[in-house]
Amino acid sequence: MRNHTTSLALSLPLAFALAACSAETEDSAILDDAPEQVSTEIDPADLPEGILTVVEEKIAGMTIAEVERKEREGKVFFDVEGTRPDGSEVELDILQNDDGSFTVVEVQRDLAWADVPADARAASEGVDGMFDPVRVIESIQNDGTVIYELFADGKPEAPSAEIAVKDGEAKMLTERWEY
Repeated sequence: MRNHTTSLALSLPLAFALAACSAETEDSAILDDAPEQVSTEIDPADLPEGILTVVEEKIAGMTIAEVERKEREGKVFFDVEGTRPDGSEVELDILQNDDGSFTVVEVQRDLAWADVPADARAASEGVDGMFDPVRVIESIQNDGTVIYELFADGKPEAPSAEIAVKDGEAKMLTERWEY
């Protein structure tokens, strides 16, 4: 009986410690690994007409420089990079719909961490695992939500943290944004 009591006395603090670790993990700024994807470079001249139509509708006069076709989690995306007529760089993330049509799901640009709005930067303060981003992508969604994708040093393939801003409220995401 004594051994049982001793092991229970030892296991309770361990259980509380593990629970505390789990709680910290849930509040962590670090996202799970990005889903695997297959990427293929495409010549802009070889884009399907439907993509060119949605590009022109979203950013009239955009000059396309590079295109990458990506497949992940059963979806097909086209990342179309180029410049606006004013010369500023822009990327459109375009989803191929089940019916073969295309929808622009994000309009993106790179910016410096210092240029991210103060409310978004403040959302990251004091968050477990937060880091100084070496790259930031601002992604404007069709519903007006703005996602700030934060890249950690040495991890250029996918954002390690994301902040969502909608209707004046900024919050760290604990799960990777859909697009």
